[in-house]
Amino acid sequence: MTTSIEGRIAEELGVRERQVRAAVELLDGGSTVPFIARYRKEATELLDDAQLRTLEERLRYLRELEERRDAILDSVRSQGKLEDALEARIRAAETKARLEDIYLPFKPKRRTKAQIAREAGLEPLADGLLADPGTEPEAAAAGYVDGEKGVADTAAALEGARAILAERFGEDADLIGELRERMWSRGRLGAKVREGKEEQGAKFKDYFDYAEAFTELPSHRVLAMLRGEKEEVLDLALEPEPEPEPGAEPAVDASGRPVPSTYERAVAHRFGIADRGRPADKWLADTVRWAWRTRILVHLGIDLRLRLRTEAEDEAVRVFAANLRDLLLAAPAGTRATMGLDPGLRTGVKVAVVDATGKVAETSTIYPHAPQKQWERSLETLAALAARHQVELVAIGNGTASRETDKLAAELIAKRPELKLTKVMVSEAGASVYSASAFASQELPDLDVSLRGAVSIARRLQDPLAELVKIDPKSIGVGQYQHDLAEVKLSRSLDAVVEDCVNGVGVDVNTASAPLLSRVSGISGGLAENIVAHRDSNGPFGDRKQLKDVARLGPKAYEQCAGFLRVLGGTDPLDASAVHPESYPLVRTIVRSAGTEVPSLIGNTAVLRTLRPDDFVDDAFGLPTVTDILRELEKPGRDPRPAFRTATFKEGVEKLGDLTPGMVLEGVVTNVAAFGAFVDVGVHQDGLVHVSAMSRTFVKDPRDVVKPGDIVRVKVQDVDVARKRISLTLRLDDEAAGERTGGAAGADSGAGAGGSGDRRRGRGGPGGGAPRQRQGGQGPGGGRGGAGGGGKRREAAPPANSEMADALRRAGLLGGGGKKR
Repeated sequence: MTTSIEGRIAEELGVRERQVRAAVELLDGGSTVPFIARYRKEATELLDDAQLRTLEERLRYLRELEERRDAILDSVRSQGKLEDALEARIRAAETKARLEDIYLPFKPKRRTKAQIAREAGLEPLADGLLADPGTEPEAAAAGYVDGEKGVADTAAALEGARAILAERFGEDADLIGELRERMWSRGRLGAKVREGKEEQGAKFKDYFDYAEAFTELPSHRVLAMLRGEKEEVLDLALEPEPEPEPGAEPAVDASGRPVPSTYERAVAHRFGIADRGRPADKWLADTVRWAWRTRILVHLGIDLRLRLRTEAEDEAVRVFAANLRDLLLAAPAGTRATMGLDPGLRTGVKVAVVDATGKVAETSTIYPHAPQKQWERSLETLAALAARHQVELVAIGNGTASRETDKLAAELIAKRPELKLTKVMVSEAGASVYSASAFASQELPDLDVSLRGAVSIARRLQDPLAELVKIDPKSIGVGQYQHDLAEVKLSRSLDAVVEDCVNGVGVDVNTASAPLLSRVSGISGGLAENIVAHRDSNGPFGDRKQLKDVARLGPKAYEQCAGFLRVLGGTDPLDASAVHPESYPLVRTIVRSAGTEVPSLIGNTAVLRTLRPDDFVDDAFGLPTVTDILRELEKPGRDPRPAFRTATFKEGVEKLGDLTPGMVLEGVVTNVAAFGAFVDVGVHQDGLVHVSAMSRTFVKDPRDVVKPGDIVRVKVQDVDVARKRISLTLRLDDEAAGERTGGAAGADSGAGAGGSGDRRRGRGGPGGGAPRQRQGGQGPGGGRGGAGGGGKRREAAPPANSEMADALRRAGLLGGGGKKR
C-alpha cells in the first residue's frame, strides 16, 4: 500500500493528512477522544468527536491490516516464493479480505488432493489440457498412469488433474474477489425450518420458509436468522442467484445439460475455457462446475456469511449506541424529591422515595393489582409517602404492569391535586441488573435487592446520566440481539458513547459516584475509587489543584480529567466551568483586559460580548480555544442536555375510547425506530407516528426529527379500540380518518421489528428496515424493498431483549403486556 495510514484516513474523512497525523500522535500519547476534541482543537484543526471516533476505529483497523500484511510477507518470503510482482500485490491490498485472497495459495495448509496429485507428477497433465483443449483427455492421461505413485488408471490421473485445476481456480485472488462481489449483489440468504422444530421454534416462524437478497436484509433479520440457526431451529443457505421468475424452467443446452451459471461462466472466461466441441472442452467445463460447487462456492459462502454477520453487527451496534446516547442525554429532572415505582403484579409494586439529592428517604411495597387487588390501600400509601416527603415527581418503570401502575398514579394525581404530583414513565432497562450488582450492595447495603430497582428508577429521572453509568451499558437493553453481538465490538462502541456523554456534560467531583468518575477522561476504575476515598477521608475538594493529592493521579491523568471535573462552590470560580486549568493564565489576561475580576466577569454577557477573541490569540492559545473560553465564561458549566419538561395531557382524555380522529394532543416520545416514533398521549397506550407522517420532506432517520423524551404535538389520525392501536401524525394539517376517503391509515402494514413477509415470493412484505415513505403504516412496515410491496403479510417476532419489543407492545403492535425482568 503506497498511501500512509494517515493519508488514507484523511482521504476517507475528507480532511487534511496533517490533521490526522496530529490526532494520531495525541491518541498514541495517551490522550482521549473527549480531551482532544475539547482541548486540542488547534492541533487537529477542529476535528470533532464524531470524526475522532471514526479516525480511532479506522486507525485500529488499518494498523491490524499492516500487522497482517507484514506477517504474510514474512510467511511467503520464508517459503522462497516472494517475487517482486507478488510483493507489490500484497502491499497494494487495501482490505483484510483482499490480503487473504492473495495469500490463499501460499497459506500453509494440510495435505490436499491437489498437492498429492502434484507429488504424483500430474501437474503437466492439468496444464496440458488447460492449454490445449484439442487434446483427448483419456489419451493424455494414459501416459501418467503409475501404480507406484498411486495413479492406478486414467480415471485417477484425470481426477488428480481436476483437483489441481480446481485448487488453482479457487485460489485466483482477482477471480475470487470478482465472484464475491457478484454473489453479494445477486445472492440471497435463505432459511428453512428443520423437520420437527416448528413448535419448539415458533418464535422464528417468520423464517420457516424465507429468502431475501443480501443487500436488502436489515441487520435485525440477519441476527434473528443466525440465532435461529444457532438454536437448531433453522437451516440457512447462501443462494448465489436471485429468485427465479415464477414458472421459469431450468435453463438447459441442446444436449439437455444445465446451462453454466454466471459464476461458472466467469471462472471459465478467466482461464480461457469455452465449449467449442474440442475433445477436452467438456472435461474442462465439468472441472469448472466441480470447482465452483465444491470449492469456490463453499469458500465464498464462508466469506459472505461473515460479511453478513459483520455488517449486521455494525448496524446493530450503531443503533444500540444511538439509543444509549438518547437515554444518557435525556433531560434531568434535577434536585426534586421523587418517588420511584417499580411495577409488578403478583410480587407487588416496589416504591422508593428519594430526596432532592437522591438519598433514599423511605421505601414500601404495595399490591394494587391482581391477585391482591389492594387498590385503595395502595393509593393511601402513596399519598402518605408523597405528603410526608414533599414528593414532586412520580417515576414509573416501563416494564411488566406499567400500564396498570400508570393508571394508579393517574388516579392518585386526580384524587389528591393538592400534592401537585407529576408522573413520568421511565425506562427501567437494567434496573434489575443494578439491583443485584456489587456497587448497589455497596451503595444501598441496608436495602432489600427487590427495592433497589425502585431507587434506580427514581434517581434516573433526577439524573439519567449519573444513574445509568452504574450499569454495564450492554445490560441497559436498548439494542436488538445485543447478546448475539461481538463482545469486544459492542463494548468498545458503547464505552465510547458513555465516555463522550459523561465528558460532554461534565461531572461534579464532590458528588459523583465511582462509576461516574471512571467514565471521565483519563480516570480508570481504580483511580475513581481513589478519588472517592480521598473525598471521604479529607472532605470535599476545594479546588481542582487538590486532585493532584489523590493517590496515583499523576500529571497525565490530571491533564486529561481536570477540565471535565467541576468543583462547585470552591475557592476558584473557574473550577466550576469547563475551562481547563492550563488555560487559567489566558483567563487572567482576559480579566485584566476587561478591567474586572473573575467572579464579576463570569456570566457578564454585556462585557464578554465586547471582547474580540482575536485580541487574545498567541502562540499558546489559538482562536478556537479563546472562543470556547469566552463562550464558557458567559455561561459556565452549561449542561448540553435539554431542559426537563413533561407533557401536558389533555383533560378528559384518559383512555383509548376518549380519542377521536382529528384531535390535536401533546405527548412525549417514548421510543424511536427506523419506521417511526412511539408517543405517549396519556391514555395508557402509546401511539405510532409512522416515518411517512413525520414531515413533508423525506425523512432518512426518524431520530433526525424526534428523540425519546421529546415533547411533541400530534394529531390523531385513526383509532382502533379493539386492537388498541393509535395512528398519529406530526403534520397537524393532515386529514384524519373520517375526514377523507380511504378509512384507516394502513392498519395492517406489518407489526414487528423483526418482520418479514414471505420473501420466497417477491421482494416486498412488511419488515423492519427503512420503509418506502407512503402515507399510512400503523405497523413498522417495510424492509429495504418497501412497506408491503408484495408477499404475504405476517405478524413478526419482536427483537429479543430489546426496548423496541416493549415499545411495540405498548403500542399494541405485539402481544404481551411488557417485558419480564
